[in-house]
Amino acid sequence: MSQLIEQAKYSCALGALQTVLAIPKGIPIVHAGPGCAARQFSFASTGAGYQGEGYAGGGQISCTNSTQTEVIFGGERKLRATVEGTLKVIDGDLYVIQAGCSAGIIGDDVKQVACEFADEGYPVVGVDTAGFKGNNYLGHELIVNSIIDQYISFEVPNANPRKGVVNVFSVVPFQDAYWRGDLEEIKRLLEGIGLEVNILYGSQSKGFKEWLDIPNAEFNLVIGPWVGVSTAKKLEQLYKTPYLHIPVLPVGLKETTRFLRKVAEFAKLDEEKVNKFIETEEKRFKEYFVSFGDLVADFGCYLPYHVYTIADSLYGVGVTKYLVEELGFTPKGFYDIDVPDLKNQAYIEELLTEIDPRYKGDVHFEGDNRVIQDKIREKLKESGVRSVILGSSWDKELAAKNNESILVHLSLPISDKVIISKSYVGYNGALTLLEDLYSGLFNEGMITNTTHADH
Repeated sequence: MSQLIEQAKYSCALGALQTVLAIPKGIPIVHAGPGCAARQFSFASTGAGYQGEGYAGGGQISCTNSTQTEVIFGGERKLRATVEGTLKVIDGDLYVIQAGCSAGIIGDDVKQVACEFADEGYPVVGVDTAGFKGNNYLGHELIVNSIIDQYISFEVPNANPRKGVVNVFSVVPFQDAYWRGDLEEIKRLLEGIGLEVNILYGSQSKGFKEWLDIPNAEFNLVIGPWVGVSTAKKLEQLYKTPYLHIPVLPVGLKETTRFLRKVAEFAKLDEEKVNKFIETEEKRFKEYFVSFGDLVADFGCYLPYHVYTIADSLYGVGVTKYLVEELGFTPKGFYDIDVPDLKNQAYIEELLTEIDPRYKGDVHFEGDNRVIQDKIREKLKESGVRSVILGSSWDKELAAKNNESILVHLSLPISDKVIISKSYVGYNGALTLLEDLYSGLFNEGMITNTTHADH
């Protein structure tokens, strides 16, 4: 990773305030300097396809706006006043106090302040998410684990497991720009094979009521290489809840079917019901895919076959596996932007090498998009062929100026698309990905200038 970051692909740990906002009626209270909350929101909501303020985001986020006075004399007094005001003004089911860099440096104890309000019966949690602790992937884990430790474990000290109930820990809300549609599709798939799903975030969640039901799940499901694993281990320790870890996000026919069968086997679900659901979904997928074959036949010589991935390990591995395994793309480099620890880096490289041995030695962990662009630009110049770049709005020019390559938005920032409920997950998401991918063939200056379309 470079020392000076020109184009950061993630935010700091404080950016996990978006995780709180993704919980229905979850209210972040930021203890940081002026502008911190606004910048986090700007990156991970406006910069994630213009997803809006929601219930308590944007300009509604409570913040102490700490100044030199708080840095010199301490800011806990001002924080208490801010929390009191927020409790009066904003109706929420969960309030999460988050410390920023200034509070972290001077040692303000947001957890202690939260405990004072919790002792009075308010659902308040405190988390040190100072920016220097790490990025917002780490911040997301800190938030989720703190909610479990400081609130759920006290409200629900003993588990009462119910057969067929599963908690899902997967995408990082907003940092995954497609999180809403992704969680809806994951829930639909799991319910289709007979499970009751606590999806935890977004419109399909029952809000904090669902979070309080976490201890009562039969098992926990972690989807992705590393985010969520620590939470599953925590719940296993607290409530003896077993967990299933599936490291690859299900995208496409093959991987989605594998995913459903693994979950069904782990949960010992009714085999006939599972098979019937999978058969219905596969039949529909294949019918649509066959119709897509006409485009392949007509424009085969124009189709790209190299793929460069600039994304986090969750979405990047899932989409890349679909392109390589089911569509026959040639991998030309994977640029992991969530920059996990060394152990998880080795694990991610192993996952990708299993997908295609050509990834060995060509998996890079880098959070600076400028460094990534420079590396890809050299490769595109060397290959001289049209390619697919799974990247962000920053990579639009890179794609256009290098052999008219095709850009598919897969990581932040996304500032030239509006995202509402889109997803690339599952059977349905793979069809949407096909639409976005091959619609790129008809961008200005590509196919239309050499076919009957302009005559």
